[in-house]
Amino acid sequence: MITVDAVTKRFKSGKTAGNRAEYSGDHLTAVDNVSFVCRPGRVFSLLGPNGAGKTTMLRMIATMLKPSSGRITVAGCDTVDEQEGVRGKIGFLTGTTGLYARLTPHEIISYYGELHGIEKRRLEKRREELFFTLGIDGFANRRTGSLSSGMKQKVSIARTMIHDPEVLVFDEPTVGLDVVTSKSIMTLIRGCRDQGKTVVFSTHIMGEVSLLSDDLAIIHRGRLLFCDTFGKFTGGMSAKTIEDEFIGMIEAGEAKA
Repeated sequence: MITVDAVTKRFKSGKTAGNRAEYSGDHLTAVDNVSFVCRPGRVFSLLGPNGAGKTTMLRMIATMLKPSSGRITVAGCDTVDEQEGVRGKIGFLTGTTGLYARLTPHEIISYYGELHGIEKRRLEKRREELFFTLGIDGFANRRTGSLSSGMKQKVSIARTMIHDPEVLVFDEPTVGLDVVTSKSIMTLIRGCRDQGKTVVFSTHIMGEVSLLSDDLAIIHRGRLLFCDTFGKFTGGMSAKTIEDEFIGMIEAGEAKA
C-alpha cells in the first residue's frame, strides 16, 4: 500500500512559470497538498499533462525526492525516515532506461539482484522467470548498447522487478515502444495486480488507462483534479470519450487557476 498524505513539494527557481507549475517568489510548487491511497491488488493510474507534477510525485514515492511537507508511506515505511525499508519493497521504472551499455542483460539483472541481497539460487530462478515472461532470452547475452529501445525497456522492467517487490511504480513504461512490446508490458502489469501487488501506473496513452485502471487520479499544476475509482470517472463522464473528458477536466482546471 502507498499512502500520500497532504504532500507538497517546492523547488527553488528564478525562472518564469509558463504553464508547468505554480510559482511564488523564487519557489516553484510542483506538487500542492496532494493526498491519495494506492491499495494492493489494484492499479492506480496517475494522469496529467506534461509538467503537471506526476514524475515529481512518483520520485517522492520512490525516495528520490523528499516532500517539502506532508508524509508518504510505502508498505508501512516512511519515505523520509525509513528510506532503505522503502527501497527494499518498491520497484520503480523511470521514463529513461539508464542501462550500462557494455554489460549484457544477464549481467545487469544479476548485478541488481546481488545488490538486493538475493540468494544465488533464488536469483537464478527469478531471473529465468522474468526473462521468459518478458522474452529476453533471445538477447540475454548481447551487450545492452546494441539492443533496440523495446529490448532495453524489457531489461529495465526486469531490473525493476528482480527483487519481487510488493509495490511497483511504472512511469510511462510503454513510451516509444511498438505495439507488440507494449502489449507484453500491459500483460505483465495486469499480472502484478493479480498477484496482489500495489501498482502505480503513469501514462499519456488513454487506451492503456482503460485497459488497466482500477483507480484514477488526475493532476494538473501540482493539484489533484480527480481522485476516485475508474468506474466513478467513466460513470460521471459528460464527454463521449475518455480523452475528451480528460481534456475538458484539464481545461476546467486552467479556468479556475
